[in-house]
Amino acid sequence: MTPDDTPLLVRLAVTEVDLLAAQRLRYRVFVEELGGDGPLVDHAGRFERDELDPVNDHLILVDTRRDAAVLDHVVGVYRLLRGDRAAGFGRFYCDGEYDLGPLRASGRRLLELGRSCVDAEYRGGTAMFLLWNGLADYVLEHGIEVLFGVASFHGTSVEALKVPLAWLHHHHLAPEKLRVRALPAHYQSMDLVPAEQLDRREAMVAMPALIKAYLRLGGFVGEGAYIDHEFNTTDVCLLMDTEAMSVRHKGFYTRKHEARA
Repeated sequence: MTPDDTPLLVRLAVTEVDLLAAQRLRYRVFVEELGGDGPLVDHAGRFERDELDPVNDHLILVDTRRDAAVLDHVVGVYRLLRGDRAAGFGRFYCDGEYDLGPLRASGRRLLELGRSCVDAEYRGGTAMFLLWNGLADYVLEHGIEVLFGVASFHGTSVEALKVPLAWLHHHHLAPEKLRVRALPAHYQSMDLVPAEQLDRREAMVAMPALIKAYLRLGGFVGEGAYIDHEFNTTDVCLLMDTEAMSVRHKGFYTRKHEARA
């Protein structure tokens, strides 16, 4: 799933060692870097985990030069939960933050994306591109029609985040048929600045890279943000309808499909 001349390899986690290395990477990013926590986080072993890990597929980016014996070989990860597996388990991760009724009512094949992160040493290079290539393969293999998941702003200060949140609300709100809504207990309106007072450049500078990547692919957001004090983040629910993707990016998926046929 990667060119022959790179030491980086994208694949699904297939062993317990792969999963532990992914959870170790998640700990470095979400706990040590961003100050998150959770009931199943293992601080002694330095693993970030939760109860949904066993029912997800874990798409991992492996550096073949690193030592798997010390759980150092996974340098990027995406957690993937298909709708059929979520139905068997009883819920998606996002059910804890958003009312997913519109997605379930759509009758379409769903894929929840989560826990996306890349080792600090590999950011700004090809790592995220390689993970997206692997994700495209997975989407095609399973006939996924709608991708969704929470993406986070660091911190819980609404005042500090009002410009990018308002930009998302005014310019990238999901169509009504797919518009999930943050749960009332943690709901934060994103309609914080009038549209005519917003500056696109200011909003984009404050926007996390992952969210910008989704927007470039034609993604949109649910209604309201979710304030997650446990993880020290302000979350938005990103959605992507593969039928509504831009022609350029939909062509990317189509070319990959034709190459695999």
